[in-house]
Amino acid sequence: MKIYTKKGDTGTTQLLGGNTVTKDHIRLECYGTLDELNAHIGNIYDQDLSSSQKKFLMNIQNQLFKLGSCIAFVGEEEMNLPNISQENIDQIEKEIDSMDAHLPELKSFILPCGNKIASKCHIARTVCRRAERKLISLNQKNIVDPLHIKFINRLSDYLFILARHIIFITGSKEMLWQKD
Repeated sequence: MKIYTKKGDTGTTQLLGGNTVTKDHIRLECYGTLDELNAHIGNIYDQDLSSSQKKFLMNIQNQLFKLGSCIAFVGEEEMNLPNISQENIDQIEKEIDSMDAHLPELKSFILPCGNKIASKCHIARTVCRRAERKLISLNQKNIVDPLHIKFINRLSDYLFILARHIIFITGSKEMLWQKD
């Protein structure tokens, strides 16, 4: 089977459920940004991390595929798609709390740098925030499951804490914002 279908050569694509939309449609912007985020998380996964961190990141990547498929679906007929649950959000919160418990109190804004892996986490965090903004834009036109927005919001928090955790465990230095 060839990878190219030529169906998108006119600037349109088909959503799950059969609707055809232009490739700059807000729904595509949403799941395209989720795909970009997933690739950045894959880049973090490929770094020198503990097996438990890798396992958690792989889980997040699978959750992002679930979320993307939910966003990509518009149709009259029901599809049995996997979905994000409160349990998925609870898992992220548990992971955040576990890492945050060992970190020094944050008393200033930090710059998104200080360690190669932490910097990758910050890049993923900013893409995650963009995905959140796209979901909010989509929600203004179509109802988005509130758990989807909550999941992405919590994921950006996780990526921030993961960056700080990596700085801490590697003995790197957090770079504080200098106001002057």
